[in-house]
Amino acid sequence: MPMHSSLRRAALLCGLALLAAGPAAAQDYPAKPITIVVGYPPGGSTDLMGRMLGAELSTRLGQPVVIENVGGAGGVIGAQKVANATPDGYTLLVGANNEIAISKLVTKKVKYDTTSFTPIGLIASQPMVLVASPKTGVKNATEFVQLVSKNPGKFSYGSSGVGTALHLAGEMVKEQGKLFMTHIPYRGVAPLTNDLVGNNLEFGVFVLSSGLPHIKAGKVVALGTTEAKRSAVTPDIPALAELPQFKNVDISSWFALMGPAGLPKPVADKLKKALTDTLQSPDFRKKMEATGSTVASPQVNLPKFLDSEIAKYAKIVQFAKIEE
Repeated sequence: MPMHSSLRRAALLCGLALLAAGPAAAQDYPAKPITIVVGYPPGGSTDLMGRMLGAELSTRLGQPVVIENVGGAGGVIGAQKVANATPDGYTLLVGANNEIAISKLVTKKVKYDTTSFTPIGLIASQPMVLVASPKTGVKNATEFVQLVSKNPGKFSYGSSGVGTALHLAGEMVKEQGKLFMTHIPYRGVAPLTNDLVGNNLEFGVFVLSSGLPHIKAGKVVALGTTEAKRSAVTPDIPALAELPQFKNVDISSWFALMGPAGLPKPVADKLKKALTDTLQSPDFRKKMEATGSTVASPQVNLPKFLDSEIAKYAKIVQFAKIEE
């Protein structure tokens, strides 16, 4: 037999062997520890979500789940790492709206989009909350609108950074209420909190779980949450949408489980089953509610959800002319 024929035959056999091994490997998944990448340092809301979910997935999949914090660029560096990972189910992303849906809209530096991932499922969401520094004397959303409307350009609000969900929530409030305020971007929640508590900033936007301790301590005044209805966790805090001028304010901070694009279907199905079982667990639901989060329905179609969220964010980004 000619040498080139032998080489072709060997290559064909090798290819067939790989094809046969692929489904088998997928069926055996997981056979080793799984890494969940979180695009933020330890201690934040996304990190907490990753660790709580990781513990549940470990129990249900029978393998250790390790959290890898890859901070930087508002979650983008971690998300890019997962987008570039081998699609075998051993490198996953627990990400938030910032890196999954918003960053691509505000900077050309982001090289991935939602098609760079295999969507596994929505995990949970929580509203953001608009707060006031006590020095403003503002006690509710109606007084906030009256004060800012009478003094256009005089007041500022802070968020945890340009292009974050908190920033977009603030801009949505400005757009809907026809308010003129200056946005002050901070490098995270800690310095934002310091300036609000220290009366160096009039207004701010927090993720509910981050804002609650300061609200309960009386260090800031809660004006309203940003989802269409009041949070079951804080039924005493009105939704901004209860005011006519804010009736279309509906934006939340959410978290999703994603894998690299091209994840084998048997692997994706196992992960979806483990996530569904987790979301239906009363114990997990109770833990989530303690953080101010609402567990997502397993029936949510994540690709459609992402499309609708991106369309919503695109309008806000265009209104506010946000660009990095």
